[in-house]
Amino acid sequence: MSRLRSIFVALAVLALPSALVAQQHAMTIADYLSLKTVGDPQLSPDGKTVAYTVTDVSLEKNAGFTHIWLAPLAGGAPRQITFGPGSDMAPRWSPDGKTLAFISTREDGAQVWVLSLAEGGEARRLTKLDNGANDLLWMPDGKALLVIADTKWPKMQEIDERNGAFPTEAKIWTNLMYRHWNEWRVGKRQHVFKVDVADGTTTDLTPVEHDVPTIATVGAGDVAVSPEGNEIAVAMHGDSTVADNTNVDVYVMGPDGGTMRDLTSPAHGADNTPRFSPDGRWMSYISLERPGFEADRGRLMLLARSGDKTGGTPTEATKGWSLSVSAYTWCPNSQCVYAQVEERGSDVIYRIDIPSFTRTRVETGGVNTNIQVGPDSKTLVYLHQSNTQPAEVWADGHAFTHVNDSAVATLDLHPLESFGFVGAMGDSVFGWILKPPHFDPHKKYPLVYLVHGGPQGAWTDDWHPRWNYQMFASPGYVIAAVNFHGSTGYGQKFTDAISRHWGDYPFEDLMKGLDVVSKLPYVDSTRMGAAGASYGGYMIYWMEGHTHRFKAVVDHDGVFNTVSAFGSTEELWFPMWEFGGTPYEGTPDGNRALYEKFSPLNFVKNWQTPMLIIHSQHDYRLDLSQGLEAFTALQVMHVPSKFLYFPNEFHFVTKPRDRRLWWGVVLDWLNQYLRPGR
Repeated sequence: MSRLRSIFVALAVLALPSALVAQQHAMTIADYLSLKTVGDPQLSPDGKTVAYTVTDVSLEKNAGFTHIWLAPLAGGAPRQITFGPGSDMAPRWSPDGKTLAFISTREDGAQVWVLSLAEGGEARRLTKLDNGANDLLWMPDGKALLVIADTKWPKMQEIDERNGAFPTEAKIWTNLMYRHWNEWRVGKRQHVFKVDVADGTTTDLTPVEHDVPTIATVGAGDVAVSPEGNEIAVAMHGDSTVADNTNVDVYVMGPDGGTMRDLTSPAHGADNTPRFSPDGRWMSYISLERPGFEADRGRLMLLARSGDKTGGTPTEATKGWSLSVSAYTWCPNSQCVYAQVEERGSDVIYRIDIPSFTRTRVETGGVNTNIQVGPDSKTLVYLHQSNTQPAEVWADGHAFTHVNDSAVATLDLHPLESFGFVGAMGDSVFGWILKPPHFDPHKKYPLVYLVHGGPQGAWTDDWHPRWNYQMFASPGYVIAAVNFHGSTGYGQKFTDAISRHWGDYPFEDLMKGLDVVSKLPYVDSTRMGAAGASYGGYMIYWMEGHTHRFKAVVDHDGVFNTVSAFGSTEELWFPMWEFGGTPYEGTPDGNRALYEKFSPLNFVKNWQTPMLIIHSQHDYRLDLSQGLEAFTALQVMHVPSKFLYFPNEFHFVTKPRDRRLWWGVVLDWLNQYLRPGR
């Protein structure tokens, strides 16, 4: 029935009056923000019903509001099952399929609630956690849930003791990783709690001075329970210091938190995403082999279980493969694993048979994530998105939900087109081109050149929630985006090439790619701009000092001063790997020369291209000071420049009003310099 429904919708779109098609318009900021976000599909244990979330954005309330929907997999009308204030997220089926647990912000922050689908009625609040819940997982017997939540850690509470009855906002810390991404971690630990479904009794299973599961080098779900319920697996950073290494291991413990033991030591790379096979014979996990490298190849590893106990020597199920497994789920029959694998600009679904380890590509095109497998071990439910389609739930290669279909049908959206060229070291390099709305091949259009972050990341065929290709193209720009050396999805050797080469191989790729796209008959090479964030922001600063081919550039949260960026970031293993050590002279692993070689600061004398800088107060990955330093340099060099500052955002701009402002300022800046006559 789901296939038939997809066919009917496709036929309906094809049957739209030609006048309506002609009225398709370029996407506006209002259009973009009005699209709903579909996420987190969860297939019921009997394989008959899909729970998923739908998020609406409110500019008035400056927030997104998420609610849970159910739809029968065989066909039929979907129905919303949660309402009211706040957001309802992370729906999780009980083992018998009669109850849905979820996290809701309707009372006292993010708490766990349960809703009886068999009996109906209102949802019941289950937890009263002081710091709210982050995620949840059912125990196999359905009598308890595992919940991940922050807790105050007594050994880190000196500030509370000193404040007494007169609290302040001050903080005291004595260790690194005192903040992470957008939050202060001082005085907190993340732990696994067991919650009794009957009465809400809550027990901390991991009362240790570590974040359990880890908050860094995380996987796609770092807590798992064996089918017998006798083992709980977690990914934990067991070192006393965590900022300068990636030594995350998979640990197992009893159902009440006792006898915790390390399964994946002595390896010092990051091990995460533990899973148990449904038949109890295997425990699997994703392993990054090289210590200190968070973008190493994700290997799928298997550990045998004997007598309901996990241990022994791991076996790699992806041996000899150059691609990475980023997420996966077991088949109910335990004879295969379905894995999400990034491959040449798409996220592909592969089936890996067990124990032969035969790999078969089963879903391609666009970006496919959040895989769920039906009881027959063949039916797949997942999220699918592309450059022309926001994420929807799909089943077996066809759209299952159609939340945004009518809105998307009114927009003039072109698909991405792949192109390739010979880049640095004679390697093949690939990228994407997007043509603007109402494209006329006889006209010439300005070009906006996008540079991705990571740096071990990639431009994929997706509907990006922030750096959306269609929004950049909407004013009438051709968009080009190159997956330069360092990009993921093209083999590990290609990904490795950027480390200790931030400013040479990628820059060479980008300039050679620009040579190709600037010669296209519909591109006006006299009106070209560039934009990038994070490492992409670094490259904008780097290009500012090494080329004058652009009329204007946009830099979001970039690295300007590699030395000071080391001292203000939180995950020190990242710059230490990328630049071969610390920037401090005299340390055993110091490599100040490489930091200086690839620091945009040292090429400010060449800056002359007008630049918009965007940076946020709560960006603890790349501190606000990076943007301030760069803006000062622009002003001192008398380069036309503007600074957009967000006091309540972090490395990503997420609030609806801020996103609206971001797009308005960015597109106006580009329009100012790329319109005809400039």
